[in-house]
Amino acid sequence: MQYRRIGETGPSLSAIGFGCGGNAGLMIRGTPRERTRIVARALELGVNYFDNSPDYGDCVAESNLGRVLKELGARPLLNSKVEIRAENLDDIANHVVASTEASLRRLGVECLDMMQIHNGPVARPPDMQGEYYAQLWIGHFTRKGGAMEGVERLLRAGKIRNAGFICRGNDGAEVRQILDAKLFRLINVPFTLLNPTAGFSAPGLKAGKDYGGVVNYAREHGVGAAVYSPLASGFLTDDALRGDNRHPLARAYDMSAESSIRQRKQAAAVSFLARENGITLAQAAFRFILTHSGVTLALGGFSTMEQMEEIAAVPDMGPFSADMMARLARVWAANFEA
Repeated sequence: MQYRRIGETGPSLSAIGFGCGGNAGLMIRGTPRERTRIVARALELGVNYFDNSPDYGDCVAESNLGRVLKELGARPLLNSKVEIRAENLDDIANHVVASTEASLRRLGVECLDMMQIHNGPVARPPDMQGEYYAQLWIGHFTRKGGAMEGVERLLRAGKIRNAGFICRGNDGAEVRQILDAKLFRLINVPFTLLNPTAGFSAPGLKAGKDYGGVVNYAREHGVGAAVYSPLASGFLTDDALRGDNRHPLARAYDMSAESSIRQRKQAAAVSFLARENGITLAQAAFRFILTHSGVTLALGGFSTMEQMEEIAAVPDMGPFSADMMARLARVWAANFEA
């Protein structure tokens, strides 16, 4: 396993992190035996960073991970998050503290190595109805009693060692403004073969959301980057290329939907990276991510032992060649068209 340090003084994280979210489903819908077996093997292979959230299975993933680690007698680096919803806007700082304290209890630890705001910053107040938390007005981050005040209180109390937040796209200016405050040490951001805009310029590519090169800005400011959804919600896999059904634990997608057909076509256009290197498409997707020097780690979501072992082998593969990267740039420039 390869390890990458955040800045000059931050923690060293395994290049592959263990994601506990619902897309793969293991930590929410898997059996206790399978959870324990796969986590133990991940630790054996050098994975030292586990990414969680109260939103994953309505707190189930945190509780399950806490039980597994207690059973194994293990204490890897732990990250969890805080979701800020409309009901929390009048008292954000206290909510950040209370939510983190509840996560600590579920995980069975006294301190988080990383805590992240699960909302991405945006320039104008979003329409936050019901359980919505994807975005948060940047003023709610920075104002008195806001998210950043809650983070500062947790740091002073020793309940978290580092803090971060999520990037949701089309938010580059806001992400840079938040990073300039020098409070946060890690961003979570999508950065994939299908949308590389968080780390690479891709003229001609119609990627949907623009992530504004935030991985580069973070690196320049000593901030790490954790890549989530590295397989583009599972479309960057050999199974998806074939149109196979997903693992029963994984979140289902309608493979006949227009968006699914488009993503499978895009995945096919970059599949030469797997085919010509004798690796799986999932491995190629992670290998691409780790090629970027600003990436600290890529978060894997695993349904099976085989999936976890497949991805844990990627850091030893090294970066793609300059010729392969040049071919990839041409695919982007043609917007995935032959």
